Amino acid sequence: MIKLDDILQSLSESRNAPTNAPNQPGLYAIYGSADVWQELGLGDPPDDRPLYVGKAEKSLLGRDVKQHFGTGATGSSTVRRSFAALLKAKHNFTGIPRNPKKPGHFSNYGLPLEQCDKLTQWMRGRLLLGTWAPDEEADLDHWETQVLQVWKPPINLSKVKTPWSKRLKELRKIMADEARGYVGTGQ
Repeated sequence: MIKLDDILQSLSESRNAPTNAPNQPGLYAIYGSADVWQELGLGDPPDDRPLYVGKAEKSLLGRDVKQHFGTGATGSSTVRRSFAALLKAKHNFTGIPRNPKKPGHFSNYGLPLEQCDKLTQWMRGRLLLGTWAPDEEADLDHWETQVLQVWKPPINLSKVKTPWSKRLKELRKIMADEARGYVGTGQ
């Protein structure tokens, strides 16, 4: 029988490099040190909560390592878009359409390739990943929601409202507006 406390414990205690994620479905939590919280402009962490919690329906390794921690995937990763928005001022990140050849869906903005590489290196150098892979069939959406309600991670924008939500949405809108403006420049 799956218990929320066991999930929380696994997500908290299994922190490791993202490349060590299991190749199976489950939940994941992205952690950063107090220095990372400061660098992101989130202030001091109120406790040991992760920055973000998500679910991988097929593979934690594929979802986390290849998409969230992979270069070129910013437009397909809400986590990467949030980190890019929070780090925009420090690293001069610029929002562009996810697909500049077929612009649209500007809220799913990407980054120019060199900035995407810079974000990837920043993430790989500063973040750890906790995982929970169930031993039995599990409703991952249900358990993700339960974990979010307990931890209220600052980077999550769905299923939970946090003291950081408003500011993060504003910063992401700036990036989306940049992507929208990119179309009009003829680039």
